[in-house]
Amino acid sequence: MQNNLLEVCKTDRQREVVEAYIKYGSANKVAIELNCNRRGIDKMIKRIKRLAALQGYSPDHDMTRTVPDGFTVKGVSTYYNKDGKPTGQWVKSRADDDRRAEIIKEAFAAMAEELPRLEPIRYVGIGNDALLNQYTITDFHLGMLAWHKEGGADWDIKIAEKTLIDCFKYMVQSSPNAKTGFICQLGDFLHSDGLMPVTPTSGHVLDQDGRFSKMVQSAIKLLRAVVDIALTKHEHVYVLMAEGNHDLASSVWLRVMFQALYENEPRITVIDSELPYYTHRHGNTMLAFHHGHLSRNDSLPLLFASQYPEIWGATKKRYCHTGHRHHVEEKEHSGMTVIQHATLSARDAYAARGGWISERQAQSITYHSEFGKVATNTVTPEMV
Repeated sequence: MQNNLLEVCKTDRQREVVEAYIKYGSANKVAIELNCNRRGIDKMIKRIKRLAALQGYSPDHDMTRTVPDGFTVKGVSTYYNKDGKPTGQWVKSRADDDRRAEIIKEAFAAMAEELPRLEPIRYVGIGNDALLNQYTITDFHLGMLAWHKEGGADWDIKIAEKTLIDCFKYMVQSSPNAKTGFICQLGDFLHSDGLMPVTPTSGHVLDQDGRFSKMVQSAIKLLRAVVDIALTKHEHVYVLMAEGNHDLASSVWLRVMFQALYENEPRITVIDSELPYYTHRHGNTMLAFHHGHLSRNDSLPLLFASQYPEIWGATKKRYCHTGHRHHVEEKEHSGMTVIQHATLSARDAYAARGGWISERQAQSITYHSEFGKVATNTVTPEMV
């Protein structure tokens, strides 16, 4: 029955570890045999056992009847005879979205284990310790297809790639020499979240340019290029891959992948949070982030003050960044300035037919550790 552990393995490395674990029966012996860290083996075995239990396999608890992939065990009732031997068992399963999300995240983490780690890049610049440059990209909708006769401009993967690289280079070059860079990818970077061109929650049909795998390849290439550009300018770079309503699952694998890719790069910090509300403290300045799909702008200050009281109480300048609505808005609410960002992408048929019009742009904002926001640079697709 140990073969059930092999069935939930996602990578060759996991299979190698499980086969050794089945053979030797000890994580310590596996670590010696494979010449690797014992704690890493413990964590991997625990993760694999947890995945197997979600499918109904946990022999330590007399659970040996598995359910198909994509389902989880709702309940197990085991009948025992007078000698304590199991004589019968009922296994109930269900398709649980929360559990399936956990499985997906575990699968992403497993795949990231075998990703090649990038070598550190040497920094030779000079940056002001007090300054942080934030480069915001939101609602980029990579993979969306737009026609100029409907929305005023064309948009596809090829156009999106050139637009982002050119605009990001402009923002970096036009910003001050800050020690810290902050790549704020604020959600909806991908237009769809899976093989079907629909929104993940409402199921709205989307205009999409090509296969999902094509979008994924482009997204990884683009975001790696953006990070490398920022590393040439800043001594330390923070990377945020925020959740959006178009890319709920993709935001998870993007975070996991980039954490793995830059694991050996001490100048990169990928922000990790299970909640779609993110913060960063820069001295006396608080930066907060949320895509905007779950909370209204005027409710965000109280939410962040309640969720992150320590950073709220330790700062005097506070800014929250959102997207989602595709147009610019900036307003103070209860001790925090909420900045809603526009998008670089063109309008698709849905936006054009709905009559929603906004200027396409992206901004780099410079924050001082004591004085808050001190500079803003704006770039539009027409400029580059």
